[in-house]
Amino acid sequence: MDKICFKTSKGPAAVGPYCTAVIYGDTVYMSGMIGVDPATQKPVEGGVMAQAKQVFENIRTVLGEMELTMDDVLKTTVFLKDMGDFAEVNKMYAEYFAPNYPARSCVEVAKLPMGLAIEIECIARAKK
Repeated sequence: MDKICFKTSKGPAAVGPYCTAVIYGDTVYMSGMIGVDPATQKPVEGGVMAQAKQVFENIRTVLGEMELTMDDVLKTTVFLKDMGDFAEVNKMYAEYFAPNYPARSCVEVAKLPMGLAIEIECIARAKK
């Protein structure tokens, strides 16, 4: 089985030497998505909720490039700069994932790339 490096053409560009996602067998390991507008490659303005919305849209865009949907996501890890944002982000999370939610971890971190407030990475099932 070969590891396939997937690089997005529609989502935000990587800010380092890594793939947008790695496909291995029937699993997709998506790198962390941040609240960057793919058109400008700059952080969106408006605080954590605007960033969270952009993160979810970026995840949806990248999954779509692989012919996947949010329903294919099995596990997420949410990184928050301030755990005080958990309840609001949780509400938005529920809007993007169906009631058959993926498993999830959520941790508070000291810093995120580009000074952003949220990052989310995903593991999804690959298209067969």
